[in-house]
Amino acid sequence: MTNRLRTPEVEEEEVEPTLVVEEKRRVKEFSDNNVVQLLSRRIFNAEAASRAVPFVLFLFLLGMIYIANMNLAEKNIRDIDKISKQLKELNSQYKATKAELAFKSTQSEVAARAAAMGLKTSTQPPQKLTGEEVTDEH
Repeated sequence: MTNRLRTPEVEEEEVEPTLVVEEKRRVKEFSDNNVVQLLSRRIFNAEAASRAVPFVLFLFLLGMIYIANMNLAEKNIRDIDKISKQLKELNSQYKATKAELAFKSTQSEVAARAAAMGLKTSTQPPQKLTGEEVTDEH
């Protein structure tokens, strides 16, 4: 078996230097399949991109409005939650104050507070005044 990796040694001959001129050809950046041709030549070219700029800016503006609207809605929800908590607190405070007022306005509580001030409840029934007695005093 021969070794395929080795190349037979060639005697070196004097070779005249020749100028090798390479043509500069345009190298294809894309392969030749139909999808790449469709996208590169028909849809995504410079003219189409420049025409799409106003639409992209419009979409950007709509996105910014959407984000601002969502932030505003979340802020309103937080405010509503805060106000509803305050409403519950004030409602419980109202009920407690109303119950305290009802308790303090009972006859026994009023009598106890009046006794602390030195006032006593009357043991005599109230008297009805006539019109003549009222005018005589004035």
